[in-house]
Amino acid sequence: MSPTPPVRRLRLGLPRRMFSQVLLMQVAIAAGVAVLATGLFLAPLSDQLDDQAMRRALAIAQTTAAQPQIAEDLQESRPSVDGPVQIETERIRKASGAEYVVVMDMRGVRWSHTDPKEIGRIVSTDPHQALAGQDVMEIDSGTLGRSARGKVPLRDTGGKIVGAVSVGIEYDSVRARLIHAIPGLFAYAGGAMAVGTLAAWLISRRVQRQTRDLAFSDIAALLAEREAVLHGIREGVVALDRAGRIRLLNDEAQRLLGIGEEAVGRSLDEALGDGRTTDVLAGRVTGTDLLTVRGQRVLVANRMPTDDGGAVATLRDRTELEQLGRELDSTHGLLDALRAQDHEHANRMHTLLGLLELEMYDDAMEFVGEVVGDQRATAEQVAEKIRDPLLAALLVGKATVAAERGVALWVSDRTLLPDRLIDPRGLVTVVGNLVDNALDAVAGTPHARVEVELHAEGRTAVLRVRDTGPGIPPEQRELVFTEGWSTKKLPAHGKRGIGLSLVHRLAERQGGSARVTEAEGGGAEFMVVLPEALAEPDLAPDPRRRPVPEPEHARVPFTEPSLEAAVTGTAAPAEEESG
Repeated sequence: MSPTPPVRRLRLGLPRRMFSQVLLMQVAIAAGVAVLATGLFLAPLSDQLDDQAMRRALAIAQTTAAQPQIAEDLQESRPSVDGPVQIETERIRKASGAEYVVVMDMRGVRWSHTDPKEIGRIVSTDPHQALAGQDVMEIDSGTLGRSARGKVPLRDTGGKIVGAVSVGIEYDSVRARLIHAIPGLFAYAGGAMAVGTLAAWLISRRVQRQTRDLAFSDIAALLAEREAVLHGIREGVVALDRAGRIRLLNDEAQRLLGIGEEAVGRSLDEALGDGRTTDVLAGRVTGTDLLTVRGQRVLVANRMPTDDGGAVATLRDRTELEQLGRELDSTHGLLDALRAQDHEHANRMHTLLGLLELEMYDDAMEFVGEVVGDQRATAEQVAEKIRDPLLAALLVGKATVAAERGVALWVSDRTLLPDRLIDPRGLVTVVGNLVDNALDAVAGTPHARVEVELHAEGRTAVLRVRDTGPGIPPEQRELVFTEGWSTKKLPAHGKRGIGLSLVHRLAERQGGSARVTEAEGGGAEFMVVLPEALAEPDLAPDPRRRPVPEPEHARVPFTEPSLEAAVTGTAAPAEEESG
């Protein structure tokens, strides 16, 4: 026997799709509003119909009481079926459509009535208010049943109250009017509900297209995944609306840009201030993989417009990669310098070997002493003028690179920097970038020379780097400090326009400045002023420091003798000698 198939239970509840849920909720709202509006309309309608009936009865009673003949007949005749009062009131009753028109004297005795048997009898309801001169409107039950009533006093020609007039409107007619109005109200409510249902369907279809027919649970899951992705990726994401205001900012973007959640809802200019980063994110600078500097970070930005007129920008931290690229360039330069040194060392070994083979031992000893002494003297001269070891080592290394590239690197005799730097690494970055740019500018030009001047003025460090290159036109001197701007060909790591921007930002961060002018004799001169770059000097002199000797030359070259000869033309360059 085949197994019994499982019984499928009917599961009641809301549909899963957003389209169906929105349509169902809107139809329910439209139906509820229609029913509520109908109920709110019917509730006062009954009271309005009662009030209209009572006012109608009162108006008929007032019209009847206004006829002086009725008051005269009431005073001159007796109540009877054929009496003038009965005849006149019956005429008024039939003409007005009232249920009854009763005229009574001051004792409450009826002089007229729809039922002739009631003539001459006391009225069934209290008439004292009307006999006292007041107009009365009420819903009450009497001899003929429940009715809407109006009672007024009856006065003679002299204004004296001689009786009262009571008029009744059948209450069943009032109820019939109310019941008659209900189908029309339901028709209007049904029409309004039909229009509301159609509008709900159209809106739901639009929601279906915009949400791609997803369920609420799917949208909630997508939002949760979106939050996890945005705040978990290692790229900064900045979403902008069509007005350029920030509407989304993930954790990485906050870290890279140095702003917090308070920036959401503000424009880029308010949140970031002026600068290239703001221009790139706002789309005022176009392109892909745009470089920009924010604080001490080098960022790569890409911007993609969205269908609603906004945009989404992504940011990648390229600081470490940029540093690695620059270190790679420096490594290449050092390798070239080492190759030149190796070649120069081979030349010296050949020279020394020749002297030894010729048994010129004294000349060989003198030659070795000169080479070693010159190298030591060059390093000592740099160390005497620049007491910070990091800066001194940097310049000695740059001298080797400069010599291999055919450039004479000089230190000015005005250079004197004590070992009191607060941020030596920052100054190393500034000096290194400026010297590298100067070497690139003069490489390959005749009589290429770069001069470095670094001295202290109190606690302020002043740096000047001059070169004999082509210089910078006046109209471009402000652009050289802009991120991404460069006239040089791309290096190994594929990006330029960062070094001078970092120099400018480091100077501004310390309250200083960086500018470029034309050097004496042509070329460019970069000047960087760094206030508060040095610590306060000690009151007692440091016995471990040697006094700075007077300079023996106006300017001290950083290059080694053989490489300097290659630059000045007294010897062929190293690579040319190697053939």
